[in-house]
Amino acid sequence: MIRILADRVANQIAAGEVVERPASVVKELLENSVDAGAQKIEVEFRNGGKSYIRVEDDGIGMSPDQALLSLERHATSKIREAGDLNRVKTFGFRGEALPSIASVSRFTLRTRSKVEKEGCEILLNGGKMIHVKECGMPPGTRIEVAHLFNSVPGRRKFLKTEVTESTHLMHLAKLYALAHPQIHFTLMEGGRTIFKSPACEDLTERVREIFGKGFSESLGPIENSEESYSLSGLVGLPGQSRPTRKEMIFFVNHRPVDCKTLTYATIEAFHTFIPKGRFPPAILFLEIDPASVDVNVHPSKKEIRFREEAKVRNFLLRSLLDRNQSLSGNMALMPKDLNLVVDSTSQKIVPQIDPAALNYYGIKDNDSGLQNPQVITPIKGESGRARGPVPVYPDEQNKNGEPGELIPEKVVGVKGDGLATWRLIDRPSGDLGLFSTPDGLVALHARAAYERIRFEELEDCLRGNQKRSSQALLLTENLELDSTDSQKLKEEMKNFNKLGFEIEEFGRNFFRVTSCPHWLSSGRSVTFIKDYLELACEQGNGMKTLEIVREAMIRDSLIKAGQGGEFSDQEMILLAKDLLACRNPFTCPKGSPTYFEIPHREFESRFRRKL
Repeated sequence: MIRILADRVANQIAAGEVVERPASVVKELLENSVDAGAQKIEVEFRNGGKSYIRVEDDGIGMSPDQALLSLERHATSKIREAGDLNRVKTFGFRGEALPSIASVSRFTLRTRSKVEKEGCEILLNGGKMIHVKECGMPPGTRIEVAHLFNSVPGRRKFLKTEVTESTHLMHLAKLYALAHPQIHFTLMEGGRTIFKSPACEDLTERVREIFGKGFSESLGPIENSEESYSLSGLVGLPGQSRPTRKEMIFFVNHRPVDCKTLTYATIEAFHTFIPKGRFPPAILFLEIDPASVDVNVHPSKKEIRFREEAKVRNFLLRSLLDRNQSLSGNMALMPKDLNLVVDSTSQKIVPQIDPAALNYYGIKDNDSGLQNPQVITPIKGESGRARGPVPVYPDEQNKNGEPGELIPEKVVGVKGDGLATWRLIDRPSGDLGLFSTPDGLVALHARAAYERIRFEELEDCLRGNQKRSSQALLLTENLELDSTDSQKLKEEMKNFNKLGFEIEEFGRNFFRVTSCPHWLSSGRSVTFIKDYLELACEQGNGMKTLEIVREAMIRDSLIKAGQGGEFSDQEMILLAKDLLACRNPFTCPKGSPTYFEIPHREFESRFRRKL
């Protein structure tokens, strides 16, 4: 038998579409506050929003009759007819949020309009009206949501941990704070202020308030307009990239959205400007005619659909490419990497003089004071840091200068070294090294080998099998984090110390890095820590510390081909030697092979005769 559902049941069903988690409640209430013209908004929550949420603003408020009407389904002041959907400029317009939230919680609404002398308080529990009475309060609206999903315990079981729900809620509050710099925002958790940002003149100030000075300085402005489209915001400066898409934030008509069109267009625009596997930081605002975008696709309005998707994509792509190319300049005029040599007189490392320049001025090599110089080719990472020279110790004598008693057998050596099992033949291209062995020919990928060696060093440090090896920084690196990452850093401080970091707390959400591991440059230390914290927060408690370190290290090691510098013969030999001493020398940390061997029988099969 078909029956019409009671209003209470219908509201609870609607709540399943609108209210997915505590962050969804905050989203709906924040949108109402912004639509009400609020200049100051305060958000407070407890236990990830499960037990308590409060959103208070100083907007226009409501009269008692309007407050009661707002709790009815499909009661809205934003639209009157279907055609208004094509012209809607407000965030809320359906009139479903408040009754849906009230049906699954203990809901308290206090409001007062500027023309009223007293406020109105309405209390509902699980959709049932408890009381309506007068109350004293300043103009504006205050909504409290307690015991979310208390009337539908089945839904409550599907909520995640408090940490996860808190992370979603804080991220959403920050999005709306970014979207409206002119509004004073305060976010509190159990009475503790997470961030408090007064009204800002521009977006850069609000980014500095929320994400910190370091992140703000890594971004540059962008602005472009074409026909009915307008783009503004902040994007990463050249060389800036992040390990995840968390800091790719998009707003369409100041509404935070998840849009694949905008995401992929941004990634494509940075394709040749950042390493593969990394993502550009971007906070972009797209202004478009409301009739050209459908915001009514998703129940929670977090997804949108463009009427002319290709035009929007091309506009964003052109804008970002023009901006990147204007900043990158003419790379052909940039100086190439300098080779370094050891001055035989001072024993210092100095830039190598171009032999063509010496011949031009009639100077011989010996006249320059560089007798038998040893050329050192720098190996560079993302930060442009050179790993420096590899020390070479003679095998013919021991540390006291006396001849060795025995000539030890070598595992890896140069071409023609009969005592070596692996003998380097050549470095034909980039990171490729070819070695001859008694059984055939070995092709080694030097950078993959370097990643494996470094990863096992980290693994030994974390397991306590190896004494940490750190280097003190000449100039300390400052590290400014938000409250979530700051708390995570304190929890992981012991593991950072094992890796070789020395980090000091230097104020609220502010730290100083005084030492870093020997394998990491000072310029990359802060980036590595931030990458680690982002991955740790993203993965929650599901990943072990070593797995997070491996992921952060893999992303730190991803260097585009042709930009990492070349390995010298001696470095290639030392890498092969250290690789063969690893526990798993066959693959890099991300699972790709470090080397493969072509046996003699393969050549015999191809030649169809014995070698």
